[in-house]
Amino acid sequence: MTQLLRQSDTGALDPINMRALVEEASQSGAHRALASLGLDDDNARRDMDELRQLLSAWRDAKRSAWQAVVAWAVRIFLACVLIGLAVRLDLAGLIHAAR
Repeated sequence: MTQLLRQSDTGALDPINMRALVEEASQSGAHRALASLGLDDDNARRDMDELRQLLSAWRDAKRSAWQAVVAWAVRIFLACVLIGLAVRLDLAGLIHAAR
């Protein structure tokens, strides 16, 4: 590639031909990369769409799980605060006195 660029600078290789050569090499490399991933067939677009949907569903599930964990943590904290207030105000003594 470096030699081709040097040839282009010296005028031995036409810049238009050089650009076409680089573009073709890029497309060939991209096709090989997709083929190595198994994404060079007619179903590749559908496969990528399904992967995107799966990733989106995973993110939604993860977000919902975190929201549930936070909601339960808040409930447990509030229950502990109420129990602490009940002990502090000696509400258990009031219940025994009422009997």
